[in-house]
Amino acid sequence: MRIGFGIRAVIILIGFTAAIAQIVLLRELMVVFYGNEISIGLMLASWLFWTAAGSGVAGRLPWRGCHPRHLMAATQVLLAAVLPGTVLAVRTAKGLLQTVPGEVLGPSPMLLTSLAVLAPLCTLSGALFTIGSRICATDEIASAGEATGSVYLWEAVGSTAGGLAAGLVLVRLLGSLEIVWFLSVLNLTAACGLAIPVRRLRLVAIGAMAGIAALLEYSGAPRRTEEISQERLWRGQHLNATRNSIYGNLAVTGTEGSRTVYENGVVLFNVPDPAAAEEAVHYALLEQPSPRSLLLIGGGINGSIAEALRHQSLERVDYVELDPAVLDLARAYFPAQWHMLQTNPRVHVHVTDGRMFVKTTLSAFDVVIVNLPDPLNAQLNRFYTAEFFREVSRKLTPAGVLSFQLRSSENYISPELGQFLRIIYKTLRTVFPEVTAIPGETVHFFAARRQGILASGAADLLARLHARNLQTSYVSEYFIPSRMMPDRMLDLERQIQPAPSVPINRDFAPVAYYFDVALWSSQFNQAYRRLFRGLAGIRFGVLLAALGMIIGMMAIGIRLLKGRCRRQVLAISCTAATGFTMIGLEMLLLLGFQAVYGYVYQQLAIVIAGFMAGMALGSRLVLRRPALGGMRLLGITQMLVAVAPLALVGLFAAMERAGSAAVLAGGRLGFPAAALACGMLGGFGFPLASRIFFSARRPSDRSRLGALYALDLAGSCLAAILFSTWFVPVFGFLRTALLSAMLGMAPAVLAMLPVSETDPEGGAPQRACARRIPGR
Repeated sequence: MRIGFGIRAVIILIGFTAAIAQIVLLRELMVVFYGNEISIGLMLASWLFWTAAGSGVAGRLPWRGCHPRHLMAATQVLLAAVLPGTVLAVRTAKGLLQTVPGEVLGPSPMLLTSLAVLAPLCTLSGALFTIGSRICATDEIASAGEATGSVYLWEAVGSTAGGLAAGLVLVRLLGSLEIVWFLSVLNLTAACGLAIPVRRLRLVAIGAMAGIAALLEYSGAPRRTEEISQERLWRGQHLNATRNSIYGNLAVTGTEGSRTVYENGVVLFNVPDPAAAEEAVHYALLEQPSPRSLLLIGGGINGSIAEALRHQSLERVDYVELDPAVLDLARAYFPAQWHMLQTNPRVHVHVTDGRMFVKTTLSAFDVVIVNLPDPLNAQLNRFYTAEFFREVSRKLTPAGVLSFQLRSSENYISPELGQFLRIIYKTLRTVFPEVTAIPGETVHFFAARRQGILASGAADLLARLHARNLQTSYVSEYFIPSRMMPDRMLDLERQIQPAPSVPINRDFAPVAYYFDVALWSSQFNQAYRRLFRGLAGIRFGVLLAALGMIIGMMAIGIRLLKGRCRRQVLAISCTAATGFTMIGLEMLLLLGFQAVYGYVYQQLAIVIAGFMAGMALGSRLVLRRPALGGMRLLGITQMLVAVAPLALVGLFAAMERAGSAAVLAGGRLGFPAAALACGMLGGFGFPLASRIFFSARRPSDRSRLGALYALDLAGSCLAAILFSTWFVPVFGFLRTALLSAMLGMAPAVLAMLPVSETDPEGGAPQRACARRIPGR
């Protein structure tokens, strides 16, 4: 079906603005929720829920006396007003939710906040899909199935362009509020084009909009609003600077003579913080008898490098920092630390990913220190996995030592903390033969390539401290014996000894960040203790059996249906299952990229753009062939959708086994390509299901134009919650892919079975329309 150029441009614009708004708001919510992938899933679930609700409700509104074009124009005006308010609401939420500084929010406030702030925006966005379908069905005299398929296609085209524009240009140059001001102007321009019939008046109105926008930009109003809202986001602290990079949102705040650097809401380091600087390096360097080379991953700006250089035996310090923006902030706000990095000949700074550096360097190190925050998200979790520990082990000298520290408790280890520490300890023991830990407010872990390297107790560390003539304040003659008292060491060792059932933390089974979130959120709300325990305690086999029973009963019910009713139910089932799988594939790709490369903050836009481009291509293949359809083709498409997660996990496993620099470099193109292929399956399936669903209804009945799209989004909403909060962190990628394949395979098999002896294919689709009018 060829739709008019004007309405096509408006639909593309809808997808364009929706994709950019989604990326901007997702990044904003990552700052509020500490960049945790659980928050990504819950935010996507909220977005999909309200979009589905808006699409479904708009399809049932009374349309008499209301021209769809005027309704779309009014909705665009409302959307333009809501966009800036949504960003401001997200930033205000941080101060309202965090009653205690540093509080890690649990899933409930994450979900409720996302639902509250996204409701107006996403409801309007979902309604626009149905209104656009109504315009296509009315103005273009098309069937309902062809109308929804066409809107789905052109909205996907706009989303592709929006994802690319956001990822490659907008988020690099502009703040979030500046971006949404730009989107609001676009929406108001589209509203003028729809509502004003006279071409000359329309051009005047659009010109006036452009002039007002230019005047506001010249006056600096959007940038000033951005600055004020950022100050509100960091209420209670003096905001020195904030900056977006491809790796995250960075902020520098100052309170009472010190400065703190945050990345996506997570504290990277404080300056000055002599206790943290000393403890980060001295314990590790004292554990090695004669350290000559040190690799420090992260956290070098807080004074750790200066402390390490006090060990005279050190000949070389390699400091790896992922984000160059961190070094730019150090130059501006921490000049003493920056000067030392630039002038000391023993220090070599590498701006790259820590894991990539470990994979590709030819050097061997006596000591490797991971000086990063706890694994509160998948980006940080990848530095506490068995795969990373093996990579480090291969780059240690025979007497080499790996060290890192995790937040703990001075005197009491709760069950949640104990479980978290046991996971880390067991993961270390799978790689290193000798592992020990020092208790305290932070637990310091040490691992050596062979037995007999690590110090046997406090006396050994004190002897090395004196031999190296180190004058320290916090790693000293008083603190070392206190922290390493034999009874405290034995008590910690007893509590972190893992049982056989304790899981190992892996790149593609990132269980540690799940239990770390459980640990810190349960400190502020005890209800989460039961929730996380319950979800983690459900065995995979039990879940699989229960899911199989539910699917079996639903399959029997569908089999009992006849004719058109059965075809409609199967179209609905395939659409919901495809929506479930598509968002699951998107999350697997994002988390997989995070595990391999560690900077999904930028890849959000690229993966979303790849998915949308694939959906546009898939939809185009179907819409170009009006006779293409039938239940069997839908079943085959659904079967390919069902096995896609397994194929994706296989791709991840192959990349992990290869591990070469060439494979990793190629993977940067492979992930968008995989997103494109996955999106094509979803884009191909939706218009097929739409044809089948609407073919059983009267051509004049358009009361459910948004119903199928709402069901697609409902399946996606459910998957976003399950994948992020439960399936991926608890069961890992492979088992999650198996669950997703099982859910998708049932409707695929049923769709391929004949409906009746006289209608083996489930009925050919009705022709798109009796006649067409030229596009305007």
